[in-house]
Amino acid sequence: MTTGVPPARPAPAVPAAARVPAGVTLPPTGGAPGPRLPVGPSIGPSAAPYGTAPEPASRPDPLDTVADWGPVTTAAGVFRLVPVRLERDLRLITAWMNDPAVAAFWHLAGPAGTTAAHLRAQIHGDGRSVPCLGVLRGVPMSYWEVYRADLDPLARYHPVRPHDTGLHLLIGGAADRGRGVGTVLLRAVSDLVLDRRPMCGRVIAEPDIRNVPSVAAFLRAGFRLAAETDLPGKRAAVVVRDRALRHAP
Repeated sequence: MTTGVPPARPAPAVPAAARVPAGVTLPPTGGAPGPRLPVGPSIGPSAAPYGTAPEPASRPDPLDTVADWGPVTTAAGVFRLVPVRLERDLRLITAWMNDPAVAAFWHLAGPAGTTAAHLRAQIHGDGRSVPCLGVLRGVPMSYWEVYRADLDPLARYHPVRPHDTGLHLLIGGAADRGRGVGTVLLRAVSDLVLDRRPMCGRVIAEPDIRNVPSVAAFLRAGFRLAAETDLPGKRAAVVVRDRALRHAP
């Protein structure tokens, strides 16, 4: 599944830099996820297995230190978010961004420098957006951006509340798309946000309205369609998962 990601955007300026929810090509996910197939090699000859070595200490973070959120057990296997390290992860993420199914929504196809600039803007920014690899059963298989929606340019186009937390997602390998894996992981990560960020009342995403599989995956993961909004480079379906309705079927 390729989650509909927002068009690439510049590093956020003070309330700003809008971006679109992950252009993950989510398969029209229905039913239980099928067995997961390995998605590709880890990057870097000496990279330790993802999640087995401590991540570098992070600065105080408006997102309550994503690196410390820990693993969760899902129907697809043990999953964790691992903050991106350029020296380890750039080649893999660049390959994903050059997949036509991803590039259609993320707009980051091209040389490694294109992807690197997008990642550095977040890694060296003020912490309002954290780029992560999604590691399932020890294998990196998705790319995520966890961001403060109330500090994002999204706030210029759609009403947000303090501490609203946004998600962008792409599923890296075709073998992981169309099996329901995206829906499982979206629910798991939005649960993580609500568990680890007690001040956050809502998890928000803004997939491109044309990315029907992505929108469907969010809705199956417990999000509701709140609005359609014109954002830079796309018309977005703004989807919301409310803490108060977290356990609703």
